[in-house]
Amino acid sequence: MEFYATCPKGFEKLLAAELASMGLSQVRTLRGQVSFAGEVQDAYRACLWSRLASRVMLVLDRIDAQDSDALYQGVSDIAWEDHIAPGSTIAIDARGTNDQLRNTQFVALRSKDAIADRLTGVRGSRPNVDTEHPDLEIVVRVGRQHATVALDLSGEPLFRRDRPARGSRRPLMAPLRPDYAAALLAAGSWFRNCRHDHPELVSLYSGTGTVLVEAASQALDRAPGLMRGRWGFEGWAGHDQGAWDDLMDEAQDRARETGDVALRLVSLDSRPGSQDATLQLLYGNGLRGCAPSFIGGRVLADAVSQLEHGPLVVADLSWVSPEDAAQEADVLGCLSVAAGAAANASGMSVLGSLPTIEKAISAQPVQQADVLVGNEPSRLLSFEPQQLGHQRPTVALKDGREVPVFVTASDQFAARLWKNARQRAKWARREDITCYRVYDSDLPDYAVSIDLYQAATGKGRWLQVSEYHAPKQIDPTLARERLMDVLAIAPQVLDVDPADVFLRVRRHDKGGQQYADEGKLSPRGHGRDQRPGRGLRQERQQPAMAMPAGARLIDEGGLTFEVNFQSRLDCGIFLDHRLTRSMIREMAKQMRGSKRFLNLFAYTGTATCYAADGGAIHTTTVDMSRPSLDWARRNMVRNGFDSPDDEYVQADVLSWISQQRRTKNRWDLIFCDVPTFSNSSRMGQRSWDVQRDHAELLIGISRLLIEGGVCVFSCNLRSFKPDVEYLNRYGVQIEDITAQTIPEDFARNPKVHHTYLVRRTPRDQQ
Repeated sequence: MEFYATCPKGFEKLLAAELASMGLSQVRTLRGQVSFAGEVQDAYRACLWSRLASRVMLVLDRIDAQDSDALYQGVSDIAWEDHIAPGSTIAIDARGTNDQLRNTQFVALRSKDAIADRLTGVRGSRPNVDTEHPDLEIVVRVGRQHATVALDLSGEPLFRRDRPARGSRRPLMAPLRPDYAAALLAAGSWFRNCRHDHPELVSLYSGTGTVLVEAASQALDRAPGLMRGRWGFEGWAGHDQGAWDDLMDEAQDRARETGDVALRLVSLDSRPGSQDATLQLLYGNGLRGCAPSFIGGRVLADAVSQLEHGPLVVADLSWVSPEDAAQEADVLGCLSVAAGAAANASGMSVLGSLPTIEKAISAQPVQQADVLVGNEPSRLLSFEPQQLGHQRPTVALKDGREVPVFVTASDQFAARLWKNARQRAKWARREDITCYRVYDSDLPDYAVSIDLYQAATGKGRWLQVSEYHAPKQIDPTLARERLMDVLAIAPQVLDVDPADVFLRVRRHDKGGQQYADEGKLSPRGHGRDQRPGRGLRQERQQPAMAMPAGARLIDEGGLTFEVNFQSRLDCGIFLDHRLTRSMIREMAKQMRGSKRFLNLFAYTGTATCYAADGGAIHTTTVDMSRPSLDWARRNMVRNGFDSPDDEYVQADVLSWISQQRRTKNRWDLIFCDVPTFSNSSRMGQRSWDVQRDHAELLIGISRLLIEGGVCVFSCNLRSFKPDVEYLNRYGVQIEDITAQTIPEDFARNPKVHHTYLVRRTPRDQQ
């Protein structure tokens, strides 16, 4: 008989080797499949024991398929009475097209008609069709002029064999498919380790534990199909039950005979939920006694080097996005450590798409296969033992620790960051500051800023690294490697878990909005002579204290603020405005009378909190983003400011100012931190450019101030120059106070923002 086993792209050679190891004959690799020949029990063996095949097919015939009539005749000529038992249900799986047969549904329908007509003529009855759970599935694969007709002996795909423990929770991460886990092990020749009494495996980023389950099952000689409940061949009229029973008895005997194998598994994965998901999967697959040793990154080298029997090291990096440099730096650091410590390993295999894998291991793979993980291209790499045990260049920190790097010149960055960190920490303790900038492009080749955030309670610490996009003349590979080194060195110097490092990439251009454009603007009317925002109050969509996923709490100036490093471009607070916010609090303390404060382009309302803390009785917070206003409300409530006089207005600021000028609403103190540029669709046909449009904005704001009121105006366009003459002509005074608002940790970049006091010229001076 002729058979073929299907598999994912890139698995063909591994599958052919696996089938050959079972003693199957005439094994030949094809695209996406491997063919072989033998008796029916050989196909059963492939079904029961293959870890890499997706399905096993019995070829019935290759027929002419030049057109629908030829297809019909070819299918009719097959002796279906020998394959379809009376009363059985069938389904047709049609694949492929040619010039005449362009629709797979039509191919399936025409094939079904041919089968039904044949059986009607032989038996006088037609088979029933069941597309969901057929007794027998028939596959028709159309090529250029021919079609292959086959029976699916597997039923459902062979890789559907994972069994989490009953009642287990759904894992927080997507599991690696079992056949991909098996391919990762096969690429590293795990079967060689399984021939010894003490097989050892080190699994980096085990995820939900699929790799560990496959490794343990193979080491214990358990057939991957042993616990399967249903097979496609059971509904085949030619099924040999005796041959199948013999194979099952053999598989059960082999599983019992290897129960004393001294298997050792080591797992490293810092992702939340990985350890629990791994144990649940092992328990569900009857491998309770194979629980691995779970280790952290700091003991990885010792754990690998202490294994005595030539462990295989495997790493599943298929989940790592090349767009996430912080994540890439973290996993490549572990990969480098494992490869450097694996001098006695039997080999290493890696699944992933990162282009820096080879450089992290300091070796070129002896074998490589291009595969698809989901719809994303990836690579399956194999490294021989003699290629391991080599360390990447390292940078020595002042405390003696060494960090693997890609660029040897990164030692200069490490030295500068170490110096900055110590000096800045002393300053921060003296000033009682917990969130501050540690590094700000001190070295031109390492053009990043690094901000350190300390949790309001507990020991949480986070880093936000902002990289400026490298100019075109800089080699992108070199720029990427420098960034990798920054992301590897910074958490070590600043004592932050690498998982708590977050990267933002900023471009030196004019376009784009200051904040993400989220939510939708609800239409609302603005009546005359209303109090600030009255009638504009936004309904609460959720409890004010319900923190979104990824949110953290920090302290500044005696107040608590919510930050989030994952959801948006900016984390929720601008550290360079620390002194500006304190100034607003002091100015609020000096307010008399109505004590009204207005925050325009308010973002998360941090300035509103400072004004309220300074005694502002009425606050109005205006922003175009609903999520930002919800965030601002949470910040206010968290600090004890939850009054009906605190209003949150969702509106286009420029239009809103124009509307408020026609009312009697006026404010004692206004803060306006404008975006540099915006072309949001909510602004209609207009766009916003701070240099071009600031004068009109400030004239409008000045008309909203009470007599003697003041506006604190800020922008972050480095080249900004206010049009003083034009503003004076319209009765607006502007005073530059930028130097007073630049914190010490931003002193290297005095143009990080511009700050001005804006007042309306007194009438007697106009």
